Amino acid sequence: MQKAKAYLDNSTVPSKKPFKGILGGREMVRVACIQAPQIVFNKEKSIETACARIREAGEHGAQLVAFSETYIPCYAAYYDGGFDNSMDEWMEWNMGLQQNSIVIPSEDTDRIGAACRDAGVYCVIGVNELDDAEGVRTFYNSQIIFGADGSILGRHRKTKPTYVERAYWGEGDGSDLNVYKTPIGRIGSLVCWEHHTILVSRAQMLMGEEIHVANWPGTWKVGPKTAMDPNFDPLGIGCDGITACKEYAFQAGCFVVSVHGLLREEDFEPEYKNMLESKDLNYGWAHGGSCVIGPLGEFIAKPVFDQDTIIYADCYAKDIMAAKAFFDGLGHYSRPDIARLEYNPTHYKNLNIVTGPQTGLIAPEYSYLKEISEKYEVALSRLEKLAEKIEK
Repeated sequence: MQKAKAYLDNSTVPSKKPFKGILGGREMVRVACIQAPQIVFNKEKSIETACARIREAGEHGAQLVAFSETYIPCYAAYYDGGFDNSMDEWMEWNMGLQQNSIVIPSEDTDRIGAACRDAGVYCVIGVNELDDAEGVRTFYNSQIIFGADGSILGRHRKTKPTYVERAYWGEGDGSDLNVYKTPIGRIGSLVCWEHHTILVSRAQMLMGEEIHVANWPGTWKVGPKTAMDPNFDPLGIGCDGITACKEYAFQAGCFVVSVHGLLREEDFEPEYKNMLESKDLNYGWAHGGSCVIGPLGEFIAKPVFDQDTIIYADCYAKDIMAAKAFFDGLGHYSRPDIARLEYNPTHYKNLNIVTGPQTGLIAPEYSYLKEISEKYEVALSRLEKLAEKIEK
């Protein structure tokens, strides 16, 4: 068990109930990065492992736990073949993914929720989500946010899959950006390179997070010969993901719980061992690197590599107060008089069934206006003007 404490010496700071409005009024919240190996492809075993680790973390005092990107049933884009790859391999990998992905909600999420309820912890877990719409087989790179009572507080679908990821996952939308106000503070989350999407990440940040969960498929650095070079320095600073999290923590004045994927040869189920011979399978950079970063951009739990472990950190409200005394990026430093964001929270559907003429404050459609015009001998232009007023 790895433990870390805040970088401020909290024993020297007077406690006079200064925590109102921060971390739910608590002095400290313990968080846990669950750096468990992914399992290729066995959803049942993945869920069992996740539930066991959630309960273990709860026994060690964690109040919030987090898993890596698409922990269940593994990060799909480790297999990065394109048009010139073997179709047999491609279909084998995709069938495994479809058969082991998760619908939200479902019996699968009920089991994870029960573990959260037993442990009394909040949880953010990365999953391959299979769309539950009839006839649809689209995947999403999703995070499920569970409450300490086991309920699903929300879901976040990655808004822009990166590079070869687009061969696997659809795109989320603004309806999935959210901050959850809980008794342990305001919790938000993003997936991987969403932390580089300037406007989306800032919209999430401006919602007022205190604890932010980031999940990733591993730790790497961008090299001259390959985009995912597994060589790195001992703190993982060469990885843009670590750099992004440190900057995110500083700009938002929040704690960042960053969980990175771990995958080893022994984590492939027997029927998928043959995939290890594929020239298109690239998972050498999936060696963890999970860490916790404080609101001044400093590690309070340094990256841990190549270990199946749980990394704990104590997040103190005083650290947020200290950071915002220097730089309040959501407050007076934000300068909305100069630049500000527009955020669209709409979730669009591709099929909208209209059962009859719309009433109330929704303007009727043109065909219906034309029908009224002809039936009652009222000028169509007058009805159109009236419809515009109703719509406004």
